[in-house]
Amino acid sequence: MSAAPRGSVFALGDRVPRIHESVFIAPGAVVAGDVELGENVSIWPNCVLRGDYGRIVVGRGTNVQDGTVIHATETLSTIVGEDVVVGHGVRMEGCTIEDAALIGMNSVVLHQVVVGSGAIIAAGAVLTPRTLVPPGAMARGVPAQVVEADEATRDDRVMRHRMVSAHYWENAQRWMAELRPVDPG
Repeated sequence: MSAAPRGSVFALGDRVPRIHESVFIAPGAVVAGDVELGENVSIWPNCVLRGDYGRIVVGRGTNVQDGTVIHATETLSTIVGEDVVVGHGVRMEGCTIEDAALIGMNSVVLHQVVVGSGAIIAAGAVLTPRTLVPPGAMARGVPAQVVEADEATRDDRVMRHRMVSAHYWENAQRWMAELRPVDPG
């Protein structure tokens, strides 16, 4: 098998990405600056992870889907845990996402937000600064309102999110093995 395709990966001065050898970065994605990508992370087309001002960490098994933008500030890192599902078109800056959470498509997660393990951020939700989403809870709406979950629901969500994350890693392996440019002519 040939080397995994990698999007555009850049150092910015002394800020150099640290990328595990297993990571899949799709063509069209940009990873620049102080960005750390753990084992089995997949970064899909047209994502931008821009660690020019601050640190971005993406944990093992997490998938960052098409068109997502992750940024940080000089004082607020963006930390994404393990087995997190980050949907298409998400915007995140200066927040913490704990393990096995699901961040729905086109949602916005702002400064000092903490999303607990197994929590769900609904598609299109806007989490204003300092919002706390407990483990297994759901945040939905603009601005997002938090709906608590019982223990069984929390456990079920963690399991389901880990399954989705594993599915994305399987697809990333397929892309690494089969992706090739074609001549349109």
